[in-house]
Amino acid sequence: MTQLLEDCAKRLKLSQLRSHIAELTADQIQFLEQLFTREIEHREATKLNLLLKQAQLPQSGHEPFNWQHVQLAKTLSKEDLWDGQFISEKENLILYGGVGTGKTYLSRCIALNAITKFGHKVRFYTIAGLVNQLIDANQKGQLNKLMNQIDKLDLLILDELGYIPLGKEGAELLFQVISMCYEKRSVIITTNLQFGQWNHVFGNQILTEAVIDRLIHHSHLIIFTGESYRYRNSSIRK
Repeated sequence: MTQLLEDCAKRLKLSQLRSHIAELTADQIQFLEQLFTREIEHREATKLNLLLKQAQLPQSGHEPFNWQHVQLAKTLSKEDLWDGQFISEKENLILYGGVGTGKTYLSRCIALNAITKFGHKVRFYTIAGLVNQLIDANQKGQLNKLMNQIDKLDLLILDELGYIPLGKEGAELLFQVISMCYEKRSVIITTNLQFGQWNHVFGNQILTEAVIDRLIHHSHLIIFTGESYRYRNSSIRK
């Protein structure tokens, strides 16, 4: 058995092939190598498409991310983001800055890289969207099902914290999600609020402190400065 055929057989879990290899001709071996290689490529493409579909990433452009107005924490480098190091370490990212400064776009870029290069399971939610799903699932007795889906992720992205208050039930359910993720998977939070203002979202000081405590224990802060990209390119300003 050639090394290529052996590697393909392992990946396709065809261990019984070893016992029949001596019966095959060189042409048959070459044919199997080509067949197995195409099958592996097909499976990988199918898996990638499924991961991308499950991630529910927002639609956006494909231009490279502009780091001009971004300040990384000293504990973090661009390479750490692209090679998925923070995901391997189950660390969190807090992306803080004004509206339209690129927080969501960077989180999407990180997610795409994590999926396409490393096969990580990722899910993108707006805070409001996730809270609505949590409340609906709780009312229908299906909360455990939704929690189990989140529990299987490598990276959870929670976008737009700070735009609307969550209400008591929503805040408590979101706290359950963040607690479940603590030290088990990475979370990316995008927000336009400083930590001292998060109480306006959760509506309870004790709950707010508990959320922040779990998020910042293993986290890196990324600060976005500058003006809104949409405003900068708006027809009104022009």
